[in-house]
Amino acid sequence: MTGAVGKWSRSLAELRLPLGLWALTRIVLLLLVFKVVVIPGPDITFDIEDIYQGWYEVLRTGTYPLDDVTWQYPPAAAFAVLAPGLLPFLGYSAAFFVLAFLCDALVLGLLLYTGRRAGRSSRGAWMWIAGLALLGPTAYARYDVMVTAVAVAALLAAGRSPRVLGALAGFGAVLKVWPVLLLAGTPKGRATLRSWPAAVGAAAAVLLFCVLWMPGALAFLSFQRDRGTEVESLGSMVFHVARHFGWDGEARMNYGSIEFLGPYVSTVSTAAMGLTIAAFGWLLLWRFRALRFTSSTVADAAFVAVLLFTTTSRVLSPQYMLWLVGLAAVCLAYRSSRMERPVHLVLWATAITQFEFPVWFSHVTRSDPLGMAVLFTRNGLLVAATLIACRILWRQTVTEPRLAAAALVPAQAVSPEREKVLSGTH
Repeated sequence: MTGAVGKWSRSLAELRLPLGLWALTRIVLLLLVFKVVVIPGPDITFDIEDIYQGWYEVLRTGTYPLDDVTWQYPPAAAFAVLAPGLLPFLGYSAAFFVLAFLCDALVLGLLLYTGRRAGRSSRGAWMWIAGLALLGPTAYARYDVMVTAVAVAALLAAGRSPRVLGALAGFGAVLKVWPVLLLAGTPKGRATLRSWPAAVGAAAAVLLFCVLWMPGALAFLSFQRDRGTEVESLGSMVFHVARHFGWDGEARMNYGSIEFLGPYVSTVSTAAMGLTIAAFGWLLLWRFRALRFTSSTVADAAFVAVLLFTTTSRVLSPQYMLWLVGLAAVCLAYRSSRMERPVHLVLWATAITQFEFPVWFSHVTRSDPLGMAVLFTRNGLLVAATLIACRILWRQTVTEPRLAAAALVPAQAVSPEREKVLSGTH
């Protein structure tokens, strides 16, 4: 009994520091989103107070926002938008921030619990604590923290239950599309045969429910199709530079975000989509050739897939960094993962993102030297993280297993005649 009490006491002592730092940083985030403390730049809570709450009022009438082009999300996003109604004693914005805080706490709890198991590490929890703090109030002012909580739970369940991984990934895909990429690294064979059908079934069930629930569930498809090149994306860097050489275009609000409009924008947007397709072609090639799947491969591959999707996207909003932070945290929770370098690059990119938006966003939209410097640095770090992560994944799962297999093959016997030819004496 005494030993059990001592072990429990040691466990509490080990948790004291991460929980304390998490609580401290989250108090700061809450102060920022509740506007007790105000940081420079545009109002970070505008989306919640105006856009989300407007959707909430429309959804309550029994229809999706059919006439609002800013509604560009899969139908299950309605669950997140309506969720603040579960706390009727709070205003909409306050309830949303509280729910975001609770999802943050859930992710931390999952990572701390996982970190205590054999072959796991508490590094994942530390990554989550630091990542959200560095991203700033954007973490609580978008519903992406809720989606990320689903993704983290799915990946942490992968080792024990591929079906749970699949079901959560399928649900997440109808929530915000990208969680379907969690299935990229499932081991070939039984795990894939269990997780992929579960994902299809869950996604189909949720989608069917949404379609039958109220009209307009698929309206987001046409709104998303007409998006342009957002001023924060990789492709936008072309126009940030071109502006200084007489490019006849502008940056203004379009489809709910600041986008470049003008000559050659459609060309760059098409090129970005082509780059995304090429990136996923590489991902398919990797999956076909992968030979070794370790305990961390599902998380590592998901991290790489979302990095590819994020970096090549024509829209690279600051909240996208939240996805990467969550997946990076899961990678670090596995001692077998080699993703430390790209994870650290993502962490640096996350820190810079808070300056890119909201602090210096006006400089970014004007393409002035400060705005270009912060944007190019953030995007450069993401490109570097993507390339390094792809190389690590390929080496660990394709190259090294092939070299190990080749080393086990005995050398072929060489005939005396062949030996003379090889030596040049024949």
